Amino acid sequence: MSKIHATAIIEDGARIGDDVTIGPYCHIGPDVELGAGSELQSHVVLAGRTKIGVRTRIYPFASLGHPPQDLKYRGELSTLSIGDECLIREGVTMNPGTEGGGMKTVVGSRCAFLAGSHVGHDCHVGDNVILSNNVMLAGHVSVGDFVIMGGGSAIAQFHRIGAHAFVGGLTGVRGDLIPYGLATGDWARLEGLNLVGLKRRNFDRDQVNALRRAYRLLFADEGTLSERVNDVAEEFAGVPIVQEVVDFLRSAGDRAICTPRETAG
Repeated sequence: MSKIHATAIIEDGARIGDDVTIGPYCHIGPDVELGAGSELQSHVVLAGRTKIGVRTRIYPFASLGHPPQDLKYRGELSTLSIGDECLIREGVTMNPGTEGGGMKTVVGSRCAFLAGSHVGHDCHVGDNVILSNNVMLAGHVSVGDFVIMGGGSAIAQFHRIGAHAFVGGLTGVRGDLIPYGLATGDWARLEGLNLVGLKRRNFDRDQVNALRRAYRLLFADEGTLSERVNDVAEEFAGVPIVQEVVDFLRSAGDRAICTPRETAG
C-alpha cells in the first residue's frame, strides 16, 4: 500500500507504481512514471518526461527531469530514464536529453548518486555506477558499468569513461578514460589500472595479468598509440577483457585519450 503525504502534489497523468512512499512537499509532474516500491523522502521534484525504475530511493531537494541546461534547447519532448534500485541523495540534479544529443538521458540500475552530483543532458550512465558528492557530468558524457568517481570530480562534455574505471576526487577529466583505468590529478592523467576494483569484482588472476601486460604495451614509448593498439589487438586476440580496451580506443575518433603523463600519443 502506498504512503503519500497530504502535502505532496501529484499532477494528473502521473503514473505511480504500487507500494511507493511520497513524503512531504514532493512535486510530481504529469508526464512522470515512478516505479513500484520507490521512496521520495521529502521536497523531491520530478518533472518532464521522466521515468524512474522500481525500488529507487530519492532524498530531499533532488530535482530530476527539468529542462536541460543547454541554451540550444527549444522545448523538444526529450526524456530522462533512470533504472531500478538507484540511490539518489540530497540535491542531485539530472536533465533530460536534447535534439542535438539523441533526445534522451539514460541512467542504469543500482547506481548511487551522492549529494550534489549532476548528470547533464544526453548522458548515458551504465549500471552499478557510483558518483560521489558533487561529481559533475557535462552534457553528452558516457559512463560505463561499475565506474566509481571520487568527490568533486568532473567530466567534460562528449567524453567517455570506460567500464570499471576509477576517477579520483577533485579530478577534471577532459579525455576518454579506458575501461579498467585509474585516473587522478587536477587534470586527469592515467595512473594505471583499477586493480582494487578488479579484485573486488572477482576478476581472475589470468585476466588481470593479461590486462596488465596489455596496458604496458599500449602505453609504452615506442611507436604511435594507433600502432600499439593494433599490436595489442593481435597479440591478445583471444582475451576479451583486453579486446574491450582495444575496441574502446579504436572507437575514440578524434577525442582525446587520458594517458600517463610521460606517454606519447
